[in-house]
Amino acid sequence: MDALSKERRSEVMRGIGRQNTPPERAVRRILHKIRCRFRIHPKNLPGKPDVVLPRWKTVVFVHGCFWHGCPRCYQGHRVPKTNRAYWLAKVERNQARDRRVAQELADAGWRVVVVWECEAGDESLLEDRLLRLFPRG
Repeated sequence: MDALSKERRSEVMRGIGRQNTPPERAVRRILHKIRCRFRIHPKNLPGKPDVVLPRWKTVVFVHGCFWHGCPRCYQGHRVPKTNRAYWLAKVERNQARDRRVAQELADAGWRVVVVWECEAGDESLLEDRLLRLFPRG
């Protein structure tokens, strides 16, 4: 049973930020460090990617492990015990939207990169990954 009322739980969930989250800021900090120029949250691209690197014709989505169903974190233990069917369906819809948006971007010639919230926790590993994707020079 949830310790919060339904109204309070809704209020808490609505308060969760969608942009400029700590993992997203970590990705941008590393991109600045490796001297990549980028734009954030363009409204003219499907899905409003978190980061767009025009030089590499690449978009980066920073996905929250809970909301997008991270394959490493989400399996079983991150699904709430109450209203489980609702949350499983919600994450499934988010994943379907993510696939659709990624396909639209790919069809338009963009490379789509997903960085998971859990990956942003280890900035040295994330930096190595981003350096491989966006070599200096």
